[in-house]
Amino acid sequence: MKRLFFIMIGLLTILCTKAEDGSRLWLRYDTLRTAQVTGTEGKASEVLKLYYDGKQVTLNLDATMPANDGYTISGDKEKATISARTEAGLLYGAFALLRGETGSSSPYFSLRLLNHWDNLDGSIERGYAGESIFWNEKLEIDPAKIEAYAMANASIGINGTVLNNVNASPKMLTPVYINKVKEIADILRPWGIRVYISVNFGSPKALGEVETADPLNKKVRRWWKKKADEIYKLIPDFGGFLVKANSEGQPGPFDYDRTHADGANMLADALKPHGGIVMWRSFVYGAKHKGEDRVMQAVSEFKPHDGEFRDNVILQSKNGPLDFQPREPYAPIFDQMTKTTQMAELQITQEYLGHSQQLVFLAPMWEEFFTYVAPSKLKGIAGVANIGLDTNWCGHHFAQANWYAFGRLAWNPKMTSKEIAEEWLKQTFENEELKVKGEESKGNERRFRKENGSQQRRQRRVPYSTVYASLLDMMLRSREACVDYMMPLGLHHIFKFDHHYGPEPDGFKANYPLEWCPVYYHKADEQGVGFDRSTKGSGATQQYPEPYRTLYNSLETCPEEFILWFHHVPWDYKMKSGRTLIDEMDFRYQRGVNEVIDFIATWQQAKPYIDPQRWQEVNDKLTTQLVDAREWQQVCTKYFGSFARQKK
Repeated sequence: MKRLFFIMIGLLTILCTKAEDGSRLWLRYDTLRTAQVTGTEGKASEVLKLYYDGKQVTLNLDATMPANDGYTISGDKEKATISARTEAGLLYGAFALLRGETGSSSPYFSLRLLNHWDNLDGSIERGYAGESIFWNEKLEIDPAKIEAYAMANASIGINGTVLNNVNASPKMLTPVYINKVKEIADILRPWGIRVYISVNFGSPKALGEVETADPLNKKVRRWWKKKADEIYKLIPDFGGFLVKANSEGQPGPFDYDRTHADGANMLADALKPHGGIVMWRSFVYGAKHKGEDRVMQAVSEFKPHDGEFRDNVILQSKNGPLDFQPREPYAPIFDQMTKTTQMAELQITQEYLGHSQQLVFLAPMWEEFFTYVAPSKLKGIAGVANIGLDTNWCGHHFAQANWYAFGRLAWNPKMTSKEIAEEWLKQTFENEELKVKGEESKGNERRFRKENGSQQRRQRRVPYSTVYASLLDMMLRSREACVDYMMPLGLHHIFKFDHHYGPEPDGFKANYPLEWCPVYYHKADEQGVGFDRSTKGSGATQQYPEPYRTLYNSLETCPEEFILWFHHVPWDYKMKSGRTLIDEMDFRYQRGVNEVIDFIATWQQAKPYIDPQRWQEVNDKLTTQLVDAREWQQVCTKYFGSFARQKK
């Protein structure tokens, strides 16, 4: 109890401080302690006692409700009731009540997971917000920080987390790290969050305990079974394993002439007695199908084994067939694997969308994905986290919106980007005191002009409602703006090597795999630009079902947002706008830059209504974003224009 007391004090310090530095995320509740909360004790009651501004709440565990962590909220501010089958459902209902919701709601996906690409030394692969909140070389954890992380996740319905990088170290399965996982699990459990870990497929051999990692070897199978038993003895509700195998140098079943199904099923058999699952990633290239169009290799490797996986294996695939590009078509593996349970992997961290330097709201990208892939095809959804030890958690105040959006879409994939952005903006930036001061200043300004003459030049304050609408619009436009100033019309993967920040369309390194080189993807020459994936090229269009197979295969019918993804297009090809391809590319790049200029103007108008620290920090980021957008525009228009001019 003493330890719990100090954890809660630390949690209050992190989440309830009045300082507007972003550390409170969207949980900017005033500590009230005025509500009378009766019924089931737990995190739901703790949260409502601290933060609810109504009079009375009853928490009711109802065994007749569906066992899916859903909830029902009835009543009003005077007397409200939250009913749920589970304590987690009550907790989700408590946060919904704090958002002002009423009625019933249930999660669409049973698995709503964050994937942390955190390394055991504290660094984070594709992390742009500081070091890991879980791992460091001293193997010390901050319970209050992890408790605050748990609360934030619970507030948006996330119910699981993978604690370490998919490029996993075998050390993750040694006792010292398993014990550390237990410590973290004990903090997360009361918030309805189960822990999972990424495992290195070659661990038995790498740790020197078995001479091989062959999934059909009896000693190897016994090793994994024993390891699973060891983990579940310490963590009875442990979720399972995430695996990256035979991809980008990671060991896997191919090393022993076995299949993905052989490898996944071995792990599944070890976890099955405990109720655990295996999430086996389909992000593979350069192994058995080296030389094939990279975007086709996942289907080529997995389709022949559809139906061979155990029922506790879930195939986890990225939303697109390449690698989290600002825009790419959906991955056809979601259509091809009809006998295998699947889940989608989205990237919350902005590896290819400006890191933590650029304001890019990702909900529109994910909303677009769900127009192609029906949520009913999926068991769950995973998001590669953007969380670190930075004060504001995500490196950019608006990057918090992507964490929030992921959780809300994982709960309800039918939510619109606008609905999510409205929720987040209100909870994250609305400040009644500044709103009143801003409106009063507007009134004082009108009086000043009246008394001193219209010739007095003063910057006019914009009403709060107008500013709010502009901020909302900025968020909803930001992803399309990013596509425009980076890679419009289906261009893809033309980033600088390794760190993926900034343009390098001429990128080629003879000592690198060709699939890592930008020139492989745009194939610009004197005739045109784009990757021919029609039946005249790689044939990737044939992995899609109708109507997309025919739609994408023809240059005339291919949607313009994907035209350079699927076709090598002549520079003088007439676009729908009437412009030639090269002129359309120039137009899109300029349009993207113009959007960022407009975002800066929008943020300037918001200054009276935003606290000074966060306003300045976002303003600085937007300034950087404009520099970056102009670099993209200048580098890419010059590079592609040099080919187009050759033709002329």
